[in-house]
Amino acid sequence: MKFLVIRFSSIGDIVLTTPVIRNLKTQIATAEIHYLTKRSFSSILTSNPYIDKLHFLEDDLDRTIEELKREDYDYVIDLHHNIRTLKVKKALNKKAFSFNKLNIEKWLYVNFKWNVMPDMHIVDRYMNTLKGFGVVNDEKGLDYFIPESEHVKEDDIPTTHLAGYVGLVIGGAHGTKKYPVHKWKEFCEEFEHPVMLLGGKEDQDQGEAISAMDRYKIYNACGKFSINESADLVRRAKLIVTNDTGLMHIAAAFGKPVISLWGNTVPEFGMYPYYGNKEIANSEFEIRKLSCRPCSKIGYARCPLGHFKCMELISAEAIAAKAGELLK
Repeated sequence: MKFLVIRFSSIGDIVLTTPVIRNLKTQIATAEIHYLTKRSFSSILTSNPYIDKLHFLEDDLDRTIEELKREDYDYVIDLHHNIRTLKVKKALNKKAFSFNKLNIEKWLYVNFKWNVMPDMHIVDRYMNTLKGFGVVNDEKGLDYFIPESEHVKEDDIPTTHLAGYVGLVIGGAHGTKKYPVHKWKEFCEEFEHPVMLLGGKEDQDQGEAISAMDRYKIYNACGKFSINESADLVRRAKLIVTNDTGLMHIAAAFGKPVISLWGNTVPEFGMYPYYGNKEIANSEFEIRKLSCRPCSKIGYARCPLGHFKCMELISAEAIAAKAGELLK
């Protein structure tokens, strides 16, 4: 039984599809799993033992479709559900199952603040696409597999942090999902444990501004490591404090305690840290009584109203206190 699973992007969304891959492979004896994604996210999936073959979305979608046609799939599991996946499904002309994006419910929440979202994590909505095959959620949480070649060497970690550190994920795809630099500085002033700043190259300068406070205690790893190496740094951390971003889900995959910070997005969208049936201590920080929140299901470069209260009002002192509590 040959399956094509589709999720084009992004890091966190792809990690959240891993229970679908695992449960299909382990519960259907004849399952052959192929996965279609963007080439830029290939490293997230190359070591996943439940995937038999990866395919990549090219600039020329028609060429990608011709490649997929030659595979002669039995079923398509569409976990992205957009115009391009519709074109792929139509061209392949195979039985397809698509997850419910709940766009109307999200639109109502963003525009009218009517929360009619189901109390269901997106992983369970992904898993609903497999009901017709008798596949159920094994509740083992998310998967993330790091190639041996991308495990971070101890020589690349400061000696001050080898005995343990707390990871601070300062990056994010959108400005309104990122805790402000001056608030991270306040956290670091309050928190005495060694911390490691995690993010991409685009976060390097902000990381430098924070780490300049105390280079002995604060190590800026932003932009210095690949996504898999950053995932390994998450795996090594005692605790992760994070914006709503991909490394948050990678932390959950490794069963790490997570303190998640929520700005313009809300946990009710169904993308909070997912552990399955593992009992992992974690905490969410958000300002709930704001008439402007959520202002988007994705995010903006900056606060549309200019005040950014959803992040500015989250107490760095309270986060530091919770981090200390979880470390104990």
